[in-house]
Amino acid sequence: MGKLSAAITAVGAYVPKFVLTNKMLEEMVDTNDEWITTRTGIKERRLLKPEEGEGSSYLAIKAVEDLFRKKKVDPKEIDLVIVATATPDTLVASTAAFVASKIGATNAFAYDLLAACSSFLYGMSTASSYIASGRYKKILLIGADKMSSIIDYTDRTTCIIFGDGAGAVLFEPNEEGMGLQDEYLRSDGIGRTFLSMDAGGSLLPASEETVKNGQHFIYQDGKSVFKFAVSNMADAAARIMDQNQLTHEEVSWLVPHQANKRIIDATANRMGLDHTKVMMNIQRYGNTTSATLPLLLSDYEDQLKKGDNLVFAAFGGGFTWGAIYLKWAYN
Repeated sequence: MGKLSAAITAVGAYVPKFVLTNKMLEEMVDTNDEWITTRTGIKERRLLKPEEGEGSSYLAIKAVEDLFRKKKVDPKEIDLVIVATATPDTLVASTAAFVASKIGATNAFAYDLLAACSSFLYGMSTASSYIASGRYKKILLIGADKMSSIIDYTDRTTCIIFGDGAGAVLFEPNEEGMGLQDEYLRSDGIGRTFLSMDAGGSLLPASEETVKNGQHFIYQDGKSVFKFAVSNMADAAARIMDQNQLTHEEVSWLVPHQANKRIIDATANRMGLDHTKVMMNIQRYGNTTSATLPLLLSDYEDQLKKGDNLVFAAFGGGFTWGAIYLKWAYN
């Protein structure tokens, strides 16, 4: 019997039907397609409209349904459901608990995990640890965010960046050496003021004044966030390679958080990777926060081969960041 590790054995994804293009944003705020594309790499993003569904849970459930369509899984055999999200349905009741019930995972316990854009990356570490302990056999990790619910569409610094979407993966035990190999995760509270939503929490509860002041929308100091993201995300990816003596030839794919194409390029360059080894879909979905990493896996699933070395890297508000080295477990 080999050493027990946690491998991804299935992937699912969902993005809303409504497409918000750069051309449409030109009619809403003082910006243009060339400016957005040059600085972010984004051409369009998806938004969840009320006529399609409500809340991040809707996106999460749809992503799991897609996973179930591709892999036969008995929901009653799922031990744990983790929903990585920055936009839970409510601040009290767990979105994950609702999702688990709706998908029929009646024997699972469930909870939300919030670490901004690093939420799914942190969730990978959490799910892997549970599996490697030998206590649980099937864990659903879902990244889902309805970012449109906290975006001010008169603020050109944020409305051009974010979109809605969800992705889900199934973690199961593996004894062939596949799955999560190593991780490097970090955080720094200095980032609290650079990327935030001021109101709605215990520090500044909702009031008539906070609503009037637009304090329930996300705020970003773009220059500061960009500076920290470029250095820390690239450093984390390079460090995970060093820790495991991985050369750029041995890395099959970089799976980077889709915040900004320039940040992704900087990370790939630091790793010495050719652009053909970099997963990217930011041009179609924008930054879907917790959903970017699983959405990449879904889009590139057909190109992945058993034994491929994947390096995941992310950076998020807080600040939170890190990298994970994973061996792909199936063809």
